[in-house]
Amino acid sequence: MLSVGILVFDDVEILDFSGPYEVFSTASRVHGRGNGGAGAGSLFRCFLVAPDMRPVRARGGMKVLPDCVLLPSSELDVLLVPGGDVSVIVNNDAVIAWIAAQSGSAMITASVCTGAFLLAKAGLLDGLDATTHWEDQDDLQAAFPALTVKRDVAWVDCGKVVTSGGISAGVDMSLHLVERLAGAALATATAKQMEYRWLQ
Repeated sequence: MLSVGILVFDDVEILDFSGPYEVFSTASRVHGRGNGGAGAGSLFRCFLVAPDMRPVRARGGMKVLPDCVLLPSSELDVLLVPGGDVSVIVNNDAVIAWIAAQSGSAMITASVCTGAFLLAKAGLLDGLDATTHWEDQDDLQAAFPALTVKRDVAWVDCGKVVTSGGISAGVDMSLHLVERLAGAALATATAKQMEYRWLQ
């Protein structure tokens, strides 16, 4: 079973975290049905991680209860960092240090939308290609000149680090990660189950 930890914080974009959560949890259900009903959590265990154990206020006013606070490093196979209004969280030194520590042991560290700013602040994008929401690409390039922003792409896969464009692009990237981790057949079946037109 692969653990997928999704960071949540005040002013996180709702679809940035809930879209990937839906992809990985649906992939587990689809995989379970195809393997003798092994159970919903048989392939991916997906959970929400926050700086504090309290309700998080997402953009639009939705309140979300995280499953746990920042975990010790080596407990995640996949770390996913969503975006939204990151102007406060990007200056949280404890969170940035945690992202850097997790990336050392995680198989994949990924961002959605402006979550790329957190990865860049943690030093994970230096020398790499990356992307973010189209509105924020110029700011990302200006703030972190050691990376190269790629435009007009849904995601950029650099191996251990993967970044995606804004909001719904995180769903496309997450299906891509399912394909990487568990095969094209499961990723395609997951997109079909979700009735999602996957941008590959």
